[in-house]
Amino acid sequence: MMYQFRLLTFAFLFFSFANIETHACTNFMVTKGASVDGSTMVTYAADSHIRYGELYFRPAADWSEGTMITLYDRGSAKPLGEIPQIAHTYQTIGFMNEHQLAIGESTFDGRSELFDSTGIVDYGSLMSLALQRAKTAREAIKVIADLVEEYGYASTGESFSIGDPNEVWYMELIGKGVDLKKDRKTKKLVNANKGAVWIAIRIPDGYISAHANQARIAQFKLADGVKSITNKQWDKLNDDAVEVIYAADIIDFARAKGYFDGEDSQFSFCDAYNPINFQGARFCDLRVWAMFNEVSDEMSQYWDYATGIDISKPRMPLYIRPNRKISATDLMHFKRNYMQGTELDMSQDVGAGPFGLPYRWRPLTWKYEDEMYFHERVTVTQQTGFSFVAQMRNWLPNPIGGIFWFSVDDAGTAVYVPFYCSITKIPETYAEGNGDMLTYSDNAAFWVFNRVAHFAYLFYNRVMPDIKSVQQELESKFVNYTTAVDKGALELYKQDPELAVTFLTDYSCNMANMTINRWKELSDYLLVKYLDGNVKKEENGQFLRNPYGYPQSPSFPGYPDSYKKALINETGTKFKLPE
Repeated sequence: MMYQFRLLTFAFLFFSFANIETHACTNFMVTKGASVDGSTMVTYAADSHIRYGELYFRPAADWSEGTMITLYDRGSAKPLGEIPQIAHTYQTIGFMNEHQLAIGESTFDGRSELFDSTGIVDYGSLMSLALQRAKTAREAIKVIADLVEEYGYASTGESFSIGDPNEVWYMELIGKGVDLKKDRKTKKLVNANKGAVWIAIRIPDGYISAHANQARIAQFKLADGVKSITNKQWDKLNDDAVEVIYAADIIDFARAKGYFDGEDSQFSFCDAYNPINFQGARFCDLRVWAMFNEVSDEMSQYWDYATGIDISKPRMPLYIRPNRKISATDLMHFKRNYMQGTELDMSQDVGAGPFGLPYRWRPLTWKYEDEMYFHERVTVTQQTGFSFVAQMRNWLPNPIGGIFWFSVDDAGTAVYVPFYCSITKIPETYAEGNGDMLTYSDNAAFWVFNRVAHFAYLFYNRVMPDIKSVQQELESKFVNYTTAVDKGALELYKQDPELAVTFLTDYSCNMANMTINRWKELSDYLLVKYLDGNVKKEENGQFLRNPYGYPQSPSFPGYPDSYKKALINETGTKFKLPE
């Protein structure tokens, strides 16, 4: 009997060859030796103009022989084809599974001629299938490689952050285009180039890495059967010494296509398959620079490259050793970077308006008097469906060790809520089907956070201190609770693992619902405080009244001198009071 099981629609923006801007999604990776507590961590931001923020949940399941999975295009939901399901799939919460395996991604497009229109497994399906079928990062790499080889790759260039409790790997992959030939047996036209070229590198312990829509792997150690292997040597996959894995034809294919003609030792994946240009540096690698700059004293040397001033200068290293240990809270902070403290801080130029808004509405590039211009593409952005910090801890049992810190909408105005990877249900406030991008729900986290965010966009520098105060209040509480929650869960786990999972489920759901209730209170408070552009007088969150119970007169902050100057320069004496 044949069944169809629709894979969960992961919240990604599909980068087709249509006129869709492709500079979305930012990933950070942290190894055990680079974190404050020995965690490995992977982050991801699903930046999209159409993607709805909700937390996906798929329980572990056993499947009968003959079960088929229908794979769907992540941008249009168009069916791409079917593949057989395996006998058992693992539970997934968002982009982490029950074994503390987590995956993030960013699309780099690359050479357009390498898109395979005959493939049926796109990057979203690769991620979901890897999470459901693999226990470790290395296993996930093999799942991804095997799937594209057998069924064809249906997306453009892609980068994956893949982390488990012990290791973090970075993988880059791109298709091989279409070369239709008649199959001798079936007499049907098939793609002789089916599959992909790819490479995966283990981030050394004690180091961090990042990627943001631009391929970053340059030269790498060629296969020696010890530290570096190809997909012809899967039997060595789990050898501890292995730190590089790649498709055996990665260099030969580039030669055949005319992308490379040097010595093998000089081959660079990113230069061959995703050559750098101004946009790739300024809109993409600059976000990597911003994250590295938070924890390195040596990033000034890469400024000219990252800003696109001189892309002939050396690229940033794939990974760096940070100058301090990094926490999950740090990564949440890094997700909110808008180049503050640099000359590219958009809150400091005229485009910020009178209230210092560090965002710019799309399009990213625009024309004025036949000249093309652009807005900065920074890490934090208003069009985010969701983002996460996946934290994996090898000293705890898997049900307790994995925390999926999850937020919806703009990371700058949202809250990262802890969801343990073993929980058995998702709270209604974050669950699939509670509203969508075209359907408002007053109890859906995505819409609750959007209401507050849009208020901030109106009066940014006035409103953000209030938002950050509650944001820090909640996130600090969750971080401080973690030790006690872990301890309690571990004690229960020793007695009854199922009871520990019930405890973690209740905790995660309660914290999520509490967050939404607190954010609704904040929304009401902001509306009252900043109504009509005035600012109500208050103390400790309580609005002040006169002795007779009437509201005290609000303050009228007006506009900064920079705005007044710009207005006068534009209008001259039009608004000048006569003497």
